[in-house]
Amino acid sequence: MNLSLSDKDQAFAADAKAFLDKHLTPDMREENAKGAGVWASFDLSLRWHKILYAEGRIAPSWPKEYGGNDWTLVERYIWDRECALAGAPRVPAMGLKMCGPVLMKYGTQEQKDTFLPRILSGEDFWCQGYSEPQAGSDLAALQCKAERDGDDYVVNGTKIWTTYAQYANWIFCLVRTSALDRPQKGISFLLIPMDLPGITFTPIITLAGDHEVNQVFFDNVRVPVKYLVGEEDDGWTVAKHLLEHERAGSYAAAMQRKLSHLKQISQEARNGETRLADDPVFSSRLAQANIDVTAIDITEQRLLQSMSNGSSVPAGPSFLKLRGTEATQQLDELLMDAIGHYSSPDYLAAREDRANWIPGPDHAIPIVGTYFNNRAATVYGGSSEVQRNIMSKLLFQL
Repeated sequence: MNLSLSDKDQAFAADAKAFLDKHLTPDMREENAKGAGVWASFDLSLRWHKILYAEGRIAPSWPKEYGGNDWTLVERYIWDRECALAGAPRVPAMGLKMCGPVLMKYGTQEQKDTFLPRILSGEDFWCQGYSEPQAGSDLAALQCKAERDGDDYVVNGTKIWTTYAQYANWIFCLVRTSALDRPQKGISFLLIPMDLPGITFTPIITLAGDHEVNQVFFDNVRVPVKYLVGEEDDGWTVAKHLLEHERAGSYAAAMQRKLSHLKQISQEARNGETRLADDPVFSSRLAQANIDVTAIDITEQRLLQSMSNGSSVPAGPSFLKLRGTEATQQLDELLMDAIGHYSSPDYLAAREDRANWIPGPDHAIPIVGTYFNNRAATVYGGSSEVQRNIMSKLLFQL
């Protein structure tokens, strides 16, 4: 199988690199490198969002009729790869890659006309209301209720692990509108303004020390029926479409950047009198990590080529999510071992902009927070157990 890029795609990659060199300033790269969250900090991501919007690159996968680029699968892959290699901020996906595609497929014309332009411009910032305290991986067990009362739904319940709810002005929610024979039935997809009376949230501070996620509470919140997406009680269909976009993505480029950083640190760090790069145990683990990242990179390109040729790869996103998150955690563990006792200090203050005190080498600043934050990577977006179940069903009919 030929995995090399065509002349046209190589030119596209060169253009992407040139764009990033021009618009991704050193201070943005530095600030992003200090982050430990899944997405860039809100202020940084919004700044980068506005640049991409102004330059017409904010929505690579959206059709042109909705203001997107309508890039091919290969072009989107190249763009994501170049952004990851350049250390560009990751713009939160809740609006652009989740809610937006759902509205294009299931939204009314009024909903499309209202929300899609505001998602593109960054005027509306969305958060995702899926998980609940008793309904995470088993999402069909959700209990947040929406009862019809005239032209409104009255919503009561809670959502948890809600990323950046403290900044969002809209939340898309799965709510239970009836109790039918199967738990997947009776669920509806609802758009809710975050400034409605009865909505509150409680911060959840991560192990990394960041306020990235929240628990959101709904107490008799009245939501107009016009914000229902799709049919009432058929939200599970809408939810599955959204999850296809949430779980899709590439991992190899970000891991290659992390692996390069690890190799550089191992050349400088020492285990007693021995350079860490020359330690036989560490170098063996590093070699295995290099093999894993290369295998994931080749797998991504094989799947990309298959999809570009119109072939179906239904278990592909689950496989990449499983191996990508597990390999990421293994790299994080190696990085923690590489910085040794410098993993002990509290680096939260050092990750702040204009920090004037750093309890160790500069390269150690983001490693500890990233390690702790990525412990959840094999859980959010569909746990590893869920991904294995999906693969066993799709590949082996188990």
